[in-house]
Amino acid sequence: MQNKVVIITGGSSGIGKALAEVFGKKGSKILITGRNKTDLDAAVNELQMKGITIEGMVCDVSKEDDNKKMATEALHLFGRIDVLINNAGITMRALFEDLDLEVIKKVMDINFYGVLFATKACLPEIIKNKGSIVGISSIAGFRGLPARAGYSASKFALNGFLEVLRTEMLYKGVHILTASPGFTTSNIRKRALTKNGSTQGESPRAEEKMMSAEECALHIYNATVKRKNFLILTVQGKLAVWINKFFPRLADKLVYNAMAKEADSPLK
Repeated sequence: MQNKVVIITGGSSGIGKALAEVFGKKGSKILITGRNKTDLDAAVNELQMKGITIEGMVCDVSKEDDNKKMATEALHLFGRIDVLINNAGITMRALFEDLDLEVIKKVMDINFYGVLFATKACLPEIIKNKGSIVGISSIAGFRGLPARAGYSASKFALNGFLEVLRTEMLYKGVHILTASPGFTTSNIRKRALTKNGSTQGESPRAEEKMMSAEECALHIYNATVKRKNFLILTVQGKLAVWINKFFPRLADKLVYNAMAKEADSPLK
């Protein structure tokens, strides 16, 4: 990854920021995007202090024009694009029967359409350089999670899109990675949307018991270098995918029971 140009959406915190650090320390030139300029500037300053070549750009992935500007900015700064990591994402928590459907639309606009817009903008350069497109999916893209209808639907859609893209790029030398972390320490649950679209505020899970964002990022870096097609992380995540594939009825009960144990779970 020495001197490769890497774009990371949603790069100001969590897995995105950790990815910027691990790729940057390996010699890549980084452009991170985010919607909050203060958070973005803080991340860029911190990583520059560690000797990483990095720039930040305020960008809303749910807006097609912002993604076009992102690709143009990367070319202006670094002259090429080698890797696009579609990391920007948002989640939600509410039972579908109680949910304002605008919440699902917002989640889909960021988690799914945001990936389409960013990939479309960067694809010509990545084809030219025989680079990589990474989609940060989730175990929820293989096994639907109760009270996460919008999030799970967006990740299932993402997995389908990446599968199509991988097949279309089969003889063009472009690498497509579907990376599916299990529960990983990040701010995503604190920013989760509730049934009416307000922010949840506090994580309902024990963040300290999860895989760290740094460990997750290192796994994704290694999978990108090895040009793997799939990465499923954590023992719990791999087990959930396996059980759901072979014993779906059992998976329904196990997943329900596990999610019902969350603090203030709507399943209770």
